[in-house]
Amino acid sequence: MTREQFRPADHPHEHFLLKTVVGSYPRPTWLDEVQETAEKAAYSEAVDDACRAVISTQEAAGLDVVTDGEVRREDMVEYFAAVIDGYDVEGGDDGSSWTSHMPSVVDTVSRVDPWLADDYRFAAKHAYRPIKLTITGPFTLASFSDMQAYESVPTLAGDLASLVAAEVESLLETGVRYIQIDEPALGMTPHADVARDCLDPIAAAVPDDVRLGLHVCSGNYTNLAPDMFEFPVDELDLEFASEDADPVGEIFANVDLDVDVGIGVVDSSKKAIESVETVQANIEAALEYIPPDRLTITPDCGMKPLPRASADGKLDAMVEAARRTEARLDDGELDTA
Repeated sequence: MTREQFRPADHPHEHFLLKTVVGSYPRPTWLDEVQETAEKAAYSEAVDDACRAVISTQEAAGLDVVTDGEVRREDMVEYFAAVIDGYDVEGGDDGSSWTSHMPSVVDTVSRVDPWLADDYRFAAKHAYRPIKLTITGPFTLASFSDMQAYESVPTLAGDLASLVAAEVESLLETGVRYIQIDEPALGMTPHADVARDCLDPIAAAVPDDVRLGLHVCSGNYTNLAPDMFEFPVDELDLEFASEDADPVGEIFANVDLDVDVGIGVVDSSKKAIESVETVQANIEAALEYIPPDRLTITPDCGMKPLPRASADGKLDAMVEAARRTEARLDDGELDTA
């Protein structure tokens, strides 16, 4: 199990519900103002300061694992397309296809330089909690690209999976302990077979003591279950707090879990801050199907679109609800899976 390494030394309860964010977090509003007016060097310094601020906010909220909020990333695909050989980040064909404004793949993709090592080292240097590093997955990169040099998404995704696996291997040298592959496209166009083929080489590059997660948003998983429970990852991170999400029981009933599950318990698409009682009810509903030692508590998805005050409030509610639930578990007040 890779979970216990993230239990804080001062954790107050016997039970441990790991608390983290999915990945992105609201950038400070001043960063946009600096971007519009500052020289390149000054903006780079401001981005570093924004990363520190986001990390500090998450730690102050009481998360067990934090991220840099993906502050450096304007877009989850273009950030990677800019460092993958074979891409033209300007994109654009004649405008006749829905991918015409996405980065174009104009040649066989390849990887020369590391993508995220510097990002991780900076975040880890300025955090006292462990850092989770997120990587946009090969299926999503392929699905959100204008494929000029490839015949199909699965073919491009397969080549990109090899690059992600190589990136993961190089990241291990930085000391990273928690890596998450983000596959939002998998929630939009369920292809469990392609996802599995892409995950296999990535998982093979990850040693047993490093945690590998997979995030799939959309909230609707009937077309992926039960296949997704066989994906070669330590944790599946899923969305369940949004209005249109599947009921937890509909997805997990009669499932013999052999994987940890991150359950979205606050809605990342709405500004309104949930009450602690509402979030606690979401956690306790999940515990009817997921054992406590397999449950991770998260927002539904990345929080970047939210106002900072809204995101901060949601984290506060989430952490307090998790702590109350841990206390009830310690006291034997809850029947769980």
